[in-house]
Amino acid sequence: MLKVYIFRLAFIFLIATSLIHQVYAGQKTVPASRQQMTLSFAPVVSKSAPSVVNIYTRTTVRTRSRSPLLDDPFFRRFFGEQFGLDSAPMRKRTQNSLGSGVIIGSNGIIVTNRHVIEGADEIRVVLHDRREFDAKVKATDEKTDLAILEIDVKDSLPVLQLADSDRLEVGDVVLAIGNPFGVGQTVTSGIVSALARSEVGLSKLGSFIQTDAAINPGNSGGALVGLDGRLVGINTAIFSKSGGSMGIGFAIPSNLVRAVVRGVMETGKFIRPWLGAAGQSVTQDIANSLGMERPAGVLVSALHEDGAAAHAGMRVGDVILSIGGHEIYDPSALAHRVATLPVGDRVTLDIWRNREPVSLDVGLTAAPEKPARDTSVLDGEQPLTGATIANMSPALAEELSVDAFASGVYVLNIKRGSPADRLGFQVGDYIRAINGEKADSVRNLKKVLALTVNRWRVSVMRDGHTRDMVINR
Repeated sequence: MLKVYIFRLAFIFLIATSLIHQVYAGQKTVPASRQQMTLSFAPVVSKSAPSVVNIYTRTTVRTRSRSPLLDDPFFRRFFGEQFGLDSAPMRKRTQNSLGSGVIIGSNGIIVTNRHVIEGADEIRVVLHDRREFDAKVKATDEKTDLAILEIDVKDSLPVLQLADSDRLEVGDVVLAIGNPFGVGQTVTSGIVSALARSEVGLSKLGSFIQTDAAINPGNSGGALVGLDGRLVGINTAIFSKSGGSMGIGFAIPSNLVRAVVRGVMETGKFIRPWLGAAGQSVTQDIANSLGMERPAGVLVSALHEDGAAAHAGMRVGDVILSIGGHEIYDPSALAHRVATLPVGDRVTLDIWRNREPVSLDVGLTAAPEKPARDTSVLDGEQPLTGATIANMSPALAEELSVDAFASGVYVLNIKRGSPADRLGFQVGDYIRAINGEKADSVRNLKKVLALTVNRWRVSVMRDGHTRDMVINR
């Protein structure tokens, strides 16, 4: 009897603890009984699964060999002539791949990962009811690894509503829905293992949700949903040594997805805000030197005079602690937070300056097109003939995903077989000077190239290093 009495007391205490937790912590509770532990996720799946699609892509590649080994540039360099590969006829080979996507517009708008459809010649979407459609790419965004597709449908499709991913907490239960290994739509469950994973090298604006819900090849672009049946993330990648799930998966938060979709649907392309500030994570040593209690935030080391941060009064040496109330720990997290906000909005930046906190009201603007690009294709009897050049600006740098603080004349393209190509100029070069004359703009560069000389000495900045190229006429 004593054991039964103690068991009953323990059970009552467990129920009371659960009720108290519901009152003080919302509706997030642990199971309090065997009946609660047998609850099913089926209602959530039936609500969200019809909005998740399978995506099949087909890409045609051209090769000179049937052997992938002999197609490798390293082996071709040493054995190409010996095996006659350079004179062999080109062969076409079709590559097929698969992924997943999420319907976010009832008129056939689908979001997926950019890497799922990158380079594809044909994109096929299969709906939950097995109907198939050809899809066209409406927009892609390399920095977030997101792509928006569109299919032509007559009826209204089921849409997965986007949740506020900032409300997620570590330990929340989530479901991953996709098409792993092409076996068909599959649902796996897990929890949110971590938030704001920004140093995983998956994308330039990454601040990912980490989950242990099983994600495998084919899940990319699929849905990560909460128990309310709303989208909290787009499954993107896994950490794996075998190619399969090891319980470490990453998803793009729904708030970043919302920002990209909103920008594309309103303007036709995604234009993100630009602070015009660069810096580094605050270490313990830096925190000690600045009188901070703990290491946090981004120490500003560079400001662009035309950026939103400079216009709001930010200074080099400030530490950005939070943006819109969200704490910042590294530059990637800062870039992610800015990317989730619309151009034209205003946001509060909490900073650390002169050993005390300060707040700045920042009006978010797009990266400025200053100076104007003046895109030009060079021709004539000079070494840069065949090169397409432009004036570098923050706006162009954002498009190309290069250093937004760089300036000068940038090589956008090199025509194959042109003099510029044969002389070794490359896309991404900055032309700094020609024959000692500064080439700080497209206009000035053209003036210098128009001069009649017997020898050209071209100063080029490549990968952060300056090199001089001497070309005889």
